[in-house]
Amino acid sequence: MKIIPVTDESERLFWSYVNRDPLDYFFFIVDWSQRREQTKILLAVEGKEVLGSLLVYDDFVFQFRGCREAVQRLFDGVEFGKVELQVPPDCEDIVCKKVRPRVRHEMVLMRLNRGEERVQVVETPIRLSVDNAEEVASLLRRCDPEWWGEITSEQLGQRWQETCWLGIVHEEKLVSVGSTRFEVDFATNIGVVATDERYRGRGYATSVVSALVQVILQRSPVALIHVIADNAPAVKAYTSVGFKPHKTYIIIRS
Repeated sequence: MKIIPVTDESERLFWSYVNRDPLDYFFFIVDWSQRREQTKILLAVEGKEVLGSLLVYDDFVFQFRGCREAVQRLFDGVEFGKVELQVPPDCEDIVCKKVRPRVRHEMVLMRLNRGEERVQVVETPIRLSVDNAEEVASLLRRCDPEWWGEITSEQLGQRWQETCWLGIVHEEKLVSVGSTRFEVDFATNIGVVATDERYRGRGYATSVVSALVQVILQRSPVALIHVIADNAPAVKAYTSVGFKPHKTYIIIRS
């Protein structure tokens, strides 16, 4: 087995590989297509067959795919500092030999095909503008300091025009938000869903997700969302709208 980078010469092999399950390789496809300067992809190849792959985005996000032997070979070839790793569940022990987890979650990729949606809106979300960036950043930091503790309005504002942000305002206060970006034709991922802890249980997150699904399925045949497996309220909300599990990964931050 040899490890090769994706280049102009090997790109055809890469596309043949990821198109076997493009939803599983959603971020490989998006980052290689849209953010190539920040992206490096390695393939574990035996003969003419790809057995595994590694996405490195911005020297921080490392996503592994493939069989154990391929993941082991790919893992041995890179060094890690402060990183976020995504690996198949049966390969968690490989990365934990070298990386000490600070945060560890089981993450489920869920999918919703056009025509299978069950829209449920108890409060109609509004389209947010860049003027809401600070309020959105503040809400994200409060909702989940572990993942969004360092997010700023400046970071959100840099890509605001490329992102569809929807939110629910209660008594002039932003209490629930969600976002998506349209980057590839075959599917669209819901990237953020967050609701102020004091306003949970009112159906706001379900309303935001439903509204995003409506927007997405006008343009894409499939909506995607990633959810932490033990976040039962979120899983229940997404399932009620029509999402079904597609793949499971282990997410580790060191």
